Amino acid sequence: MTTSNDKKKKTLTVRATIWVYFAVFTAAILIIVWFFQVFTLNRYYEMSTRSKLYKISAAISSQFDEDYPLSIRDVLEDLAYNNTAAIVVTDKSGNPIISADFMGGFSVLTANNGFRLYEYRQYVLSSANGRFMSQTVNERFGTTEYLYGEVLHDDYIIFINTSTEPIGPTVEIIKEQLIFISLMTFFLALFITLMLSNRLSRPFKQITRSAEVLASGDYTVHFEGGGYAEINELSDALNYAASEISKVDSLRNDLIANVSHDLRTPLTMIKAYAEMIRDLSGDNPEKRAEHLSVIIDESDRLTELVNSLLELSRLQNGAIELERHQFSVQEFISSALTRYEVLSEREGYSFEFEADEDVICYGDESRLAQVLYNFINNAVNYSGDSRRIIIRQKNLEDTVRIEVVDFGVGIAKERLPQIFDRYYRDERTKRDVVGSGLGLSIVKEIMRLHGLRFGVQSELGKGSTFWFEMKKAEEQ
Repeated sequence: MTTSNDKKKKTLTVRATIWVYFAVFTAAILIIVWFFQVFTLNRYYEMSTRSKLYKISAAISSQFDEDYPLSIRDVLEDLAYNNTAAIVVTDKSGNPIISADFMGGFSVLTANNGFRLYEYRQYVLSSANGRFMSQTVNERFGTTEYLYGEVLHDDYIIFINTSTEPIGPTVEIIKEQLIFISLMTFFLALFITLMLSNRLSRPFKQITRSAEVLASGDYTVHFEGGGYAEINELSDALNYAASEISKVDSLRNDLIANVSHDLRTPLTMIKAYAEMIRDLSGDNPEKRAEHLSVIIDESDRLTELVNSLLELSRLQNGAIELERHQFSVQEFISSALTRYEVLSEREGYSFEFEADEDVICYGDESRLAQVLYNFINNAVNYSGDSRRIIIRQKNLEDTVRIEVVDFGVGIAKERLPQIFDRYYRDERTKRDVVGSGLGLSIVKEIMRLHGLRFGVQSELGKGSTFWFEMKKAEEQ
């Protein structure tokens, strides 16, 4: 089994990776340079010489005047001088018309030219394309000589002779220089690699150290960037993650504290009333029934809290699948309001329904009913002395917005962004009407599963408006 330590040993560091790639790049460049400057230099030199002969011939052909052949003398001499060549233009019989020799008298065209020109003339005329190229080695001087012949304007023949300088010593000099250059390039690459790898790896090391601090539970740690866009983006993302983890940890602590408090209260009351039944009211049927009723109510509160915790966990873990179908909005709201008739009669709460035209919506009706119940329960809890609650239906283009309005204590502005994330409980709330305290968190998860919008507007002392939207059926 491979452990994390084994993986670390097998994984290259940033510094090593940069060094490997830079070394491969440097080696590739040096190989290319050696290949072209040493191993292919002779071949390239030959190709360059042949190309030079073709260009000289083309230049003469473009300026040659058959009626005045001697008019090209200056051009011939310039080309011969600039290219260290010998050039002869003959007629088709091999008789020289004009010539120029800048090969120091060693050209095969100007020495014993009569016989040799006739021989070369035969090669040109007998070729398929009217061209002839020969390559010979001068054993005395160690040079390679090229002779090129081509038919010029049908009635003339141009011969060009040049030699290449021996490049053996040149190649040796180039090799010596390349060895020096290769060593310099290697050490320069090594230096640049060390500098670059240190510069690139430094911010990653800092981020790693900060991540270790974050893992230890210190959420105040700050991740520093390194002057590069990608590293800055990484550090920003990690800073955001640390902030969110800190919020989650704070919410978790709040949740544990609040749940512990709500568990402790009913458990204490259950124990106290059980002891009262045992010690005081065991023989009094009326007192015993009253005390048992309190125990049952507190047990129901515990059951509701535990069920809410389990449901929130299932919603967050994706263990609940929505059962979507079509339903009437007004029947949906009217059915929900029937649950509050007793509260209205006993406590004096006023539930007003302001409706637009009835429409058909599509979704999980039972889950959306939970959202509505939680909003109405929240309005009851925080309506204060007004006890007036409005349920409002607004038909929008693609959705229906349901608003639950109360005129009670309201919510502080700084608490609004977290109202759906925390275990919300206000000390001003009456204990006999509040729920588990997890209702708004459950609302958030249900709306997330539906992919629908929801929110709240509130002002201290003026009340709150909780709202959510449902999708119209005709848009499905």
